[in-house]
Amino acid sequence: MLKAIVVIPTYNEIENIESIIKAIFLLNTTFHVLIVDDNSPDGTSKCVEELQSVFKERLFLSVRPKKSGLGTAYVHGFKWALSQGYDYIFEMDADFSHNPNDLERLLHACQSENADVAIGSRYSTGVNVVNWPLSRVLMSYFASVYVKLITGMKIHDATAGFICYKKIVLEKINLDRIKFIGYAFQIEMKYRAYVQKFKIVEVPIIFTDRTKGQSKMSGSIIREAVFGVILLRIRKIFNKL
Repeated sequence: MLKAIVVIPTYNEIENIESIIKAIFLLNTTFHVLIVDDNSPDGTSKCVEELQSVFKERLFLSVRPKKSGLGTAYVHGFKWALSQGYDYIFEMDADFSHNPNDLERLLHACQSENADVAIGSRYSTGVNVVNWPLSRVLMSYFASVYVKLITGMKIHDATAGFICYKKIVLEKINLDRIKFIGYAFQIEMKYRAYVQKFKIVEVPIIFTDRTKGQSKMSGSIIREAVFGVILLRIRKIFNKL
């Protein structure tokens, strides 16, 4: 039996959380969902707890003591999913910037195209972003170009956060060595998979900016990504990755 789980980190996503969970459970493929909530003061985790009585044995919740960063939330969720024996482990935003229908396309890439990592890519067939200001699009696009130049990865969307991993990838990467928490986390995960010679496939998607809730983007996250890429490359050169 297919065992696939979608890990969704949350912080103050009360406006989106119920809708995104229900949208995933309406898909033809049976996905489980793990919400990793950083003790949201808006009641996100309480809403998930109420939904658990409806979606028994498919919806799971892990509440952390405080807001500790996207990367650490995903690592927490990945470890939980591995401990439960899931074969395919997804990462996805809670705010509908990632279309739940595309989960099945990412899964297909791993099952039928022999991908080890399937990336929901905004830039593999041009620029497929809706509702972002031009400055944000350019920053994101050229960040991926920058990553390509520094690391040598042939990936168009290095900062993408909509991904399907086969469990063997997460087992081999060594999640305890992941250092970064923002965009740099997304880059680091892909780079570690690339260094391990896993097959990475990009699946074109349309990314739509959130219409509800607040973005978690900050200057410190951008700085981490810029300098983190260089640090990753240096570690690889000196065999310290």
